[in-house]
Amino acid sequence: MARTDEATAAGLSVVVLGATGYLGPHITAAFGAAGARVHPVSRSAVQDPDPEVRPLRLDLLETGPAELADLLGSLRADVVVNAAGRVWGADEAEMARGNGDLVGRVAEAIAALPRPVRLIQLGTVHEYGAGTPGAGTPEEQPPAPVTPYGRTKLLGTEQALRAARDRGVDTVVLRLANAVGAGAPRGSLFGMVAAHLGEAALAASRGERPAELRLPPLTARRDVVDVRDAVDAIVAAATATGADVPGRVINIGRGEAVPMGGLIDRMITLSGLEVPVVDPGDQGPRRTDVEWQQMDVTRARKLLDWQPRRTLDDSLLHLLGAATPPLDRRN
Repeated sequence: MARTDEATAAGLSVVVLGATGYLGPHITAAFGAAGARVHPVSRSAVQDPDPEVRPLRLDLLETGPAELADLLGSLRADVVVNAAGRVWGADEAEMARGNGDLVGRVAEAIAALPRPVRLIQLGTVHEYGAGTPGAGTPEEQPPAPVTPYGRTKLLGTEQALRAARDRGVDTVVLRLANAVGAGAPRGSLFGMVAAHLGEAALAASRGERPAELRLPPLTARRDVVDVRDAVDAIVAAATATGADVPGRVINIGRGEAVPMGGLIDRMITLSGLEVPVVDPGDQGPRRTDVEWQQMDVTRARKLLDWQPRRTLDDSLLHLLGAATPPLDRRN
């Protein structure tokens, strides 16, 4: 089943929840470029540079299903993309509220509307837990998350799928690999390294020695996806047709396990900076999640006619371009 052409996004009323987070601005821009009427919703709405986009300020954690249904109805929503959630600086109870309970309220609001609305719930590869080295994880694999973030995002996926099964909500869950690109949050590995390189570039411009980058040994292999490729998949999911799409989980990733240590080394090389990397030893944080993540993205190709298009260098340069001053980057 092939999806409809992306041009069919033109004219759709698309509500983006969590519009000021990492993915939200990218999603808003992509739907706007496709000709949709976009309504970004967030707790701290800021003015969008596109005069046609009017951000809405709303604390989703304090908004009940009835109030949310009234808002979606007034906007004549066709698609709701849930990019809201909690991760950095939150404990598991707070994550459960933002990543799990919120999805249930959104689904309940959509179920109360008189016209069909597609809910695109953004999940994460961390819902799966450990992958099998040398193999991609298919959507059929039972999730076994090992981190609070993975466990609470799985709660959200379960809420979305339950709404599809029990209340007929037109739901698509996209399980995203680790997204790399402009705007990556500083709490993430890529965002932290990009911020450090930005500071190192400023120091170099003043003739100062860049500070050392303190990282524990990065032995894990992860599936990563360019943030722009991830957004392409979201637009594709909004316009996909056919009986096989609603109520499904669809993996969105590169379909390969990339060595994180090598990727960070490549990021430093592309920055053109001489930044020493040191192991902080017992003073530094140690990751407690899995060593292997690789997604099977066969279903995305089949149902969404989607596959990743950007190279790893494209992704890293996109991230660096937003975090560092213009540099003579060395390939």
